[in-house]
Amino acid sequence: MISKLRQERHLRHMANTYTQIYIHVVFAVEVRQSLINSEHNDELQKYITGIVSGQKQKLIAINNMPDHLHMLVGLKPDMALSNVVRDVKAGSSKFINEKHWVMGRFSWQEGFGAFSYSRPQLGMLIRYIENQQKHHGKKSFLEEYTTLLDKFEVEYDQRYIFKPIDG
Repeated sequence: MISKLRQERHLRHMANTYTQIYIHVVFAVEVRQSLINSEHNDELQKYITGIVSGQKQKLIAINNMPDHLHMLVGLKPDMALSNVVRDVKAGSSKFINEKHWVMGRFSWQEGFGAFSYSRPQLGMLIRYIENQQKHHGKKSFLEEYTTLLDKFEVEYDQRYIFKPIDG
């Protein structure tokens, strides 16, 4: 069978692959609405952890605010980051909608930010993710996000960072 042969070849190829890929992913609730009630944080984060684990990836840290989410993923080289984020967003949106946590339909904003870190930086990044609630007492999500984009020298157009609320 071709697919089984391809899978065996893939496993042999991956057997001699050694990587250390840490990605900090950030994405927002559609039009940055504050829809995620803090009483649901733990349940949502556990659900997302299950999605990432189900993809055979490692979720190292996760935290969310009412209008956005941060997660630190140890990414394996055989998985595209866009697939991880797509599955997390689709699965968690469905979960939130089935739980009826919001009036109307919940969805995440299109797109995401992704920033790579080295192993020595992880402690600092994990503390940063864990302390989001305190951090956002001083800085808005938009300020935080543009600061990350600037720090990592990611080119962006201010007009398209977030989808505007339709008027």
